[in-house]
Amino acid sequence: MSAAAPRRARRAPTGTHLVELPRPVTAKPGDPPVHQVRAALDLRLRALLSHDPGTRSGVDIEDLHQMRVSVRRMRATLKAARPLLDAEWADELRTELGWLGGALGPVRDLDVMLLRLRGELATLPKNERKAGDVLVGALVRERVAAREVMMAALEAPRYTSLLESLTAAIRGPLPTAPAGGDQPELIDLVRTEARKLEKAVARAGTDPSDETLHALRIHGKRLRYTAELTQPALGKPVTRLLRATEHLQEVLGDHQDACVAEQRIRGLLDDLGEYPDAHVVFVAGRLVERERTRAEAKRGEWRDAWLAVSRRAAEL
Repeated sequence: MSAAAPRRARRAPTGTHLVELPRPVTAKPGDPPVHQVRAALDLRLRALLSHDPGTRSGVDIEDLHQMRVSVRRMRATLKAARPLLDAEWADELRTELGWLGGALGPVRDLDVMLLRLRGELATLPKNERKAGDVLVGALVRERVAAREVMMAALEAPRYTSLLESLTAAIRGPLPTAPAGGDQPELIDLVRTEARKLEKAVARAGTDPSDETLHALRIHGKRLRYTAELTQPALGKPVTRLLRATEHLQEVLGDHQDACVAEQRIRGLLDDLGEYPDAHVVFVAGRLVERERTRAEAKRGEWRDAWLAVSRRAAEL
């Protein structure tokens, strides 16, 4: 398989880093699975690069969100397609993407927490909002420190090398698994992830812990991203599975967000010392109660969402 020949190479703005991208890699439904993987990596790399400047400027927090999503989807693509690829090459690239995701993640998580906390405080009486501002201030200071770490990563040679490796990958051909073994079809990649999720649900039992539900969310995310990889080639059956998986992800994601918010608020209180202001403690308690109520509500929804995924997976 030959790489797509670059026609009008363009420079992608990446702050202080520049990479030469060939023309976009496209894939038709009948193209080999490895080419489908290459096209998916191309799509996600372009998304990452397009959101790099906004992530650096910090003007719109959505840029960081989309850049982080691009990293996650590339990692998921490489994991799902590992049977098709040279395993050592795929694992090394996933490791470097994991490093980048680790640099982006803390700032994004704090962005989400700040939006959530400020939204909740806006619904409280004025005197309680003032007490809640103590919690917001602690998160803001934490975000400043996390952003410094993120910016250092984006300026590091390691980031440049990662962009160059990804660019080389989309130029193709991708390093593939040794010849002679059975090469799975795209549908097999989806079925494999669906079976993993099914086994994880079975192990979870009837009353899974918050941690177990979070693990199921991760399994569901892998299935979703694998479905996204194969959907252009496999069409409606995978599209239906994808929709069901997205809903499961939404339910489990809302549950996890509530759990994390509760834990963060409790942690902020602990950081205030042995004798925190009583007003701050009161407001924090109200917020914790709200988050726990939300988490329990989502706990009641996840199994129905899973059953819809299971039905769609059985159609493959």
